[in-house]
Amino acid sequence: MSRLAIFVVALALCGAAQAGGNAEAGKRKASQVCAACHGADGSKPTAPENPILAGQHPDYLAKALQDYKSGKRNNAIMKGFALSLTKQDIEDLAAWFSSQPSKLHYQR
Repeated sequence: MSRLAIFVVALALCGAAQAGGNAEAGKRKASQVCAACHGADGSKPTAPENPILAGQHPDYLAKALQDYKSGKRNNAIMKGFALSLTKQDIEDLAAWFSSQPSKLHYQR
């Protein structure tokens, strides 16, 4: 029975690894949509109320964008941008911003 559990977990992890976005595509999309408020790499917001995106976990970034799109998070500006994003755009943006260096935590 334990071999079956290990196999199921391994399959789940393989699927999660393949679900990631394309950071280069995310970079292109970020320059069109996100850079004005969050900075080109997400590390230099233009206003204190705009969060730093660089170095955040990709699943957190993707969930936040999905929540803006669905209305679970309420911000008129972000909702407007998020509504135009496809699922792939969201994954790509999450891959790009999560791969950027950040002062939020220690970089190895």
